[in-house]
Amino acid sequence: MPILARRVTVTSHHHPDDFHLSTEQNRPLTDAERDLARWMLEHGNQEARQYLDQLELAEVTPWKCLCGCACINFQIRGHAEPPPGVRILGDFLINPADRPSGIFIFSSGGLLRGIEVYGMAGDAPSVLPRPESLSPWESDVRSPDGAQHNPG
Repeated sequence: MPILARRVTVTSHHHPDDFHLSTEQNRPLTDAERDLARWMLEHGNQEARQYLDQLELAEVTPWKCLCGCACINFQIRGHAEPPPGVRILGDFLINPADRPSGIFIFSSGGLLRGIEVYGMAGDAPSVLPRPESLSPWESDVRSPDGAQHNPG
């Protein structure tokens, strides 16, 4: 019996644009992932809500970040892979009083593309947060090194 192998090349840390995967290994979003993505789109920038319909067609790709963080990438059923690029639809703080980190939901080429987490005072979270642990960026929020975050 022949063994089928799938070759995937990842050439950069958090950029899904550098590789392509077949959709046959995708999985449905969990309820927690769907609830988080929906909350982020509902509380994101002005264009974020237009992606709510796509969320119902989103699947999670098998891509895993090499750092072990909780980032996930989406493939929208019935659509080809989007072109390279990241357009942030909503950017939030996770547990700002504890170990601050951030999370954003993004699109590429008009398609919902994924959720990215990042650490600001340590490693990026290894588990996606619950919506109630998120808060919007404030104009005077500063990272641990003193740099001001300017959501735009």
